[in-house]
Amino acid sequence: MNNFTFIHAADLHLGSPLAGLALKDADIARRFASAGRRAFEDLVSQAIEIGAAFLIVAGDVYDGDWADNTIGLFFARQVARLDRAGIPVILVRGNHDAESVITKAITLPASVRTYPTTRADTHRFEHLRVALHGRSFPNRAVEENYALSYPEAVPGWFNIGVLHTSCTGHAAHATYAPCSIADLQGRGYDYWALGHVHDYAELCRDPWVVFPGNLQGRSIRECGAKGAVAVEVADGRVRSLRRLIVDHARFHQLAVDLAGAADEREALQAVEAAFRALAAEAQGRLLAVRVRLHGESPAHDRLAADREGLTAEIQAAAQRVHEDIWLERLKIETRRPRLPERADPFGAPAIDPATLLASLDHDPEFRARARAALAEIGARMPGGLAREEGELADELDALCAEAEAVILGRLHGRTC
Repeated sequence: MNNFTFIHAADLHLGSPLAGLALKDADIARRFASAGRRAFEDLVSQAIEIGAAFLIVAGDVYDGDWADNTIGLFFARQVARLDRAGIPVILVRGNHDAESVITKAITLPASVRTYPTTRADTHRFEHLRVALHGRSFPNRAVEENYALSYPEAVPGWFNIGVLHTSCTGHAAHATYAPCSIADLQGRGYDYWALGHVHDYAELCRDPWVVFPGNLQGRSIRECGAKGAVAVEVADGRVRSLRRLIVDHARFHQLAVDLAGAADEREALQAVEAAFRALAAEAQGRLLAVRVRLHGESPAHDRLAADREGLTAEIQAAAQRVHEDIWLERLKIETRRPRLPERADPFGAPAIDPATLLASLDHDPEFRARARAALAEIGARMPGGLAREEGELADELDALCAEAEAVILGRLHGRTC
């Protein structure tokens, strides 16, 4: 049996509108869209450079129906590069590029093979003795367990299952073509090339069951390095897996502990130091960073009292580190230090605004009204932004703490 290397990718989402990001900064959204295309270009270049035997894309080449032919022509141009290098491409359609979703088409090279939607089928590479089994989505919502209908393994060949699936389940992704690890093991294949989940995951090594993740993060829910995997096969078995990191822009959630910050200046110094460490790791990529300030700090009320000014200062700190660090959102979750109780000259306890506000936060009637108001606001948010941010009501405690800090910060400012 021949030794060879193939590449397993998934979830290119070419043409993604990046709706949530575009509402915050249209230019950054355009740059992330461009980064997604450059990531696929780089993957194609690496496939050619290492002499890959074939490339698998396990669903969601496109994010949805094309607005025009531009994105289809881009994909056709890239797979034509692979065709000229003698590298075939194997595709399944996923929920985003299902047969019923993509209404336009551009002719692709004959070396690009797409699985049917009506049944599972097998593509064979005789010279490698490799059999690839798969089935495409006919529409967005596939509830059937496709894995159970996949063909039996071809004896004496290296067998690969290509499947777009939620598999064992993932909180951030809809449940499509659900299956279990046992279902996959039961087919007798050597490798399962999965798609749909956007995080890299090795679900099993006997046989190998792998999600490569997507090529390029698209929101703050898709943080960290993104790419595909190169799978080396020797003597009919997987010898090694190697991640191919090809993303050109990256989301990151940065938590900065301000427990040691006595004032705003020290707080900004701590944030800038955290940016420097992050920039070194990113190696020049565009970064969209959600900063979360936490810890017990004397600067708490001052920081929260002027969110707009603090946001601008943190963005300036980011740009002092690198011009391509963008503050995606600031979350202030610091706490004020607990102060000893004070009494007035006549011995009565002093009125503490912080205590009064804290008691209001825990009032059941207030919380019920606040949750209802947040639910109404969330229902009116544009779809992309709502999906990206999650339920506003889930952040009630953080929003209350921030409101307290704004009030107390301004009260403190008036008494200075």
